[in-house]
Amino acid sequence: MASAPDASFADLTLDELRPALAPAIADAAIFDGWNETALEAAAMQEGVDLDVAKLAFPGGAMDMIAAWIESVDAEMAAVLPTEMLAGMKIRERIRSLVQARLDAAAGREEALRRALAIMAMPQNAPRAARLGWSSADAMWRLAGDTATDYNHYTKRAILASIYAATLLVFVDDHSEDKAETRAFLDRRIDGVMRFEKAKAQFLRPSEQRFSVSRFLGRLRYPSS
Repeated sequence: MASAPDASFADLTLDELRPALAPAIADAAIFDGWNETALEAAAMQEGVDLDVAKLAFPGGAMDMIAAWIESVDAEMAAVLPTEMLAGMKIRERIRSLVQARLDAAAGREEALRRALAIMAMPQNAPRAARLGWSSADAMWRLAGDTATDYNHYTKRAILASIYAATLLVFVDDHSEDKAETRAFLDRRIDGVMRFEKAKAQFLRPSEQRFSVSRFLGRLRYPSS
């Protein structure tokens, strides 16, 4: 028997309803997959009119998954507001933001596994890439990134790849407190930080960089 419509849900627009209902759909997707059965179960649980719920997700599974990702974005921002992140080093900001997303998916690994399989389908790959980029952008913005040059794009592309790889480890991680996932994430971030440091050295003005020819020239013609 369906629950009576929840007043808090009844007052939402469709754009607001999607991320609000998505966590319940993810819970149902653990057992049913990302399909109409999961949507019906979530609507019943939350007291949402089924016809309205179906109207909110006309694109089926990918719409449901996208809404879940949107809800994770919101949860991440609530758990780690900018004022909290401001006191951290950039490495710790990024690590904490990725970890917050993993924490939001904890207990829903099977739903995540099913979601990743759907997103990997050729017909869904373009939208999946956009969703990954959007998640990386949300993290960098919370981390305080204001880059507008090519760094804006490289940072997001690199973080999106780190996040995607970490999710693949996360869904199969049975270690205590997801220790293997945490270690994997730390290694990937450390690697990126070393790369960024090396890149910064390379991109310094030429007069600030070490030059073998200039060094040898000074040996040959020492300044008086």
